[in-house]
Amino acid sequence: MARIVLGIEYDGSHFTGWQCQNHQRTAQEELEKALSLIGNQTIKVQCAGRTDTGVHALEQVVHFDTDADRTLDNWVMGGNRNLPADVRILWAKFAIDDFHARFSAIARYYRYVILNRPINSALQYGRVSWCYKPLDEVKMHTAAQSLIGKHDFSSFRALSCQSVSPDRLMHFINVFRQGDQVIIELSANAFLHHMVRNIAGVLMEIGTGKQSVDWTQELLGIKDRKQGGITAAPYGLYLGGVYYPAKYGLDKHPVFNLLPKDARRFAH
Repeated sequence: MARIVLGIEYDGSHFTGWQCQNHQRTAQEELEKALSLIGNQTIKVQCAGRTDTGVHALEQVVHFDTDADRTLDNWVMGGNRNLPADVRILWAKFAIDDFHARFSAIARYYRYVILNRPINSALQYGRVSWCYKPLDEVKMHTAAQSLIGKHDFSSFRALSCQSVSPDRLMHFINVFRQGDQVIIELSANAFLHHMVRNIAGVLMEIGTGKQSVDWTQELLGIKDRKQGGITAAPYGLYLGGVYYPAKYGLDKHPVFNLLPKDARRFAH
């Protein structure tokens, strides 16, 4: 029995999230159907992190176990031939040691893209969030730095979040502008339900001047989601990459070079 690791890209616009659901179209279901055809057996995958309705992935990581005698190219090329246009297998590798897509991961990277102009976009619809009010990305970046480190993120988790602990370790969070887009990049050991979208909602209120730069720090102390800002739309959210210890032999996304040294040391 071999364990295969895949990197997956998908457009979440027409999925009700990653995870299989009854009578709903999901990225996991499409992937498992395609892989099962190639392996001529039922294949179930485990992912690094589930994404919600409308959320995209630049590089989701999954693994599955199989006794089918196939090459890595068979899984990639054959899988893509059987996948719809909004899902693609980027690469395949054999797992090393006790690799697990979820439990072996030590950091996740997300990217939230905000189109900041008076008129929404027809061409970028479903792939970016939209804010028609001018955003001050410098204030947003300054406010975001309060979130770095280990904190209780209760004010930034969904009320329905089922995680046992609200504590998470934020490795970095950067906010910057590229033309008419304001981009939030952030990495943590793991994320709570709606955590990135709630952070984006808070930073957008700070960026428009509705709240002060100190609001992120205040919300960390309050530990009450009801006192936080709106949950930003899912459309601009991308799972950008997953970081694993070097022993597993998986390529690292260049953005993980931004991890502080005390975080990187756990991966080497």
